[in-house]
Amino acid sequence: MKNRLKVLRAERDWSQAELAGRLDVSRQAVNAIETGKHDPSLPLAFRIARLFDMKIEEIFDDEV
Repeated sequence: MKNRLKVLRAERDWSQAELAGRLDVSRQAVNAIETGKHDPSLPLAFRIARLFDMKIEEIFDDEV
C-alpha cells in the first residue's frame, strides 16, 4: 500500500523515532509502513490519520 507518511513526517521535521513515540509503536514499525513493507492495522491507521488531522484515504492509497 502506498502512503504519504514519510512526506507528512518530514513536513513536521519529525524523526521516525519521534513519530513512533507519538503513535506508541516502534521506530521499526514506522519505517516498515513508510517503505511499504508493512500495512498498518486499522486502529493504527486511524491514530495516524488523527495525528495528522487527515482522512485515512488522504494518507494511504490501496491502488498499487
